[in-house]
Amino acid sequence: MKICIATDAWHPQINGVVTTLNRTVLTLRSWGHEVVCLTPERFRTVACPTYAEIRLSLVRPATVRRLLADFGPDAVHIATEGPLGWATRAACRRLGLAFTTSYHTRFPEYVRMRAPVPLPLAYGLLKRFHGGAVRTMAAPTIIDELAARGFANLAPWTRGVDTALFRPRTPARPPEQSPRFLFVGRVAPEKNLPAFLDLDLPGEKWVVGDGPALAALQRAYPRVRFTGAKRGEELADLMASADVFVFPSLTDTFGIVLLEANACGVPVAAFPVTGPQYLIRDGVNGCLDTDLRAAALRALTLSRTACRQSATAYSWEACTLQFLGNLARNRAAFPLTDTCPLRGQAG
Repeated sequence: MKICIATDAWHPQINGVVTTLNRTVLTLRSWGHEVVCLTPERFRTVACPTYAEIRLSLVRPATVRRLLADFGPDAVHIATEGPLGWATRAACRRLGLAFTTSYHTRFPEYVRMRAPVPLPLAYGLLKRFHGGAVRTMAAPTIIDELAARGFANLAPWTRGVDTALFRPRTPARPPEQSPRFLFVGRVAPEKNLPAFLDLDLPGEKWVVGDGPALAALQRAYPRVRFTGAKRGEELADLMASADVFVFPSLTDTFGIVLLEANACGVPVAAFPVTGPQYLIRDGVNGCLDTDLRAAALRALTLSRTACRQSATAYSWEACTLQFLGNLARNRAAFPLTDTCPLRGQAG
């Protein structure tokens, strides 16, 4: 199958959207599908206002239209609602190509943190964007909320975790050391980091990640260890070294990083909100509480083995299989490889 995926979120960004798309593309290719990605790497870009790490593509629909016509995709998926997403949407409509979209991020809420844009206006724009899709894929955590806001043709698309990379490490930190409370993710206003950094906790607080709020938080919290962005084995080592993963976000729609922490055997402390409520069994692989300090202290008592076991249920293969089944196909039939789990299934 020839699949085109258009996304404004791509490397070198480090976030759940990029992780999901990257692992989906790798898995699709391992099953024999031909995947072309339309990303900001292909086009001239400018920095996103207030968030220079994000590059916005300066691309015209006509350019995307030529790329799609040359590739001749069986399916087109538009992953984000940025300039490249809108250009691809316009190109598909002009070419008569069916397409799917996905909803990853509470974009209206994040915009409102930076500019006085009314939520109804922002959500109205998003409903228009996704309204042209055959299906809009979203994490099962947020489908009901989107439906209540008037989004249609919603389909679940879960997430996975690399349990080979994110695993318990030995030797662990000596038990006599003071506890380490860790956050990994974008260092940005939407992550609500002061709710973690202001807590009166024993031991150390570590923040792993980069973002527009990093410099200000480093000045405000000189006793916190800020490591900057980490990847691969170095990131997994840091994750596994923690005693508790503290997740102060109130807005994440899923939280792949929660799965990564659990896969390392690390319990999670979080508020009882959308993503954590779906992934965390209170008292088993983490603790949920409106009092984040109480959750963090209680999480210190949890079994690391139980945390690891809870993460093994989420695989990127299952995630990609769901994505593949949600796609809108532009041809009556297509060949499936022997290695693809969909081989022999109708639809």
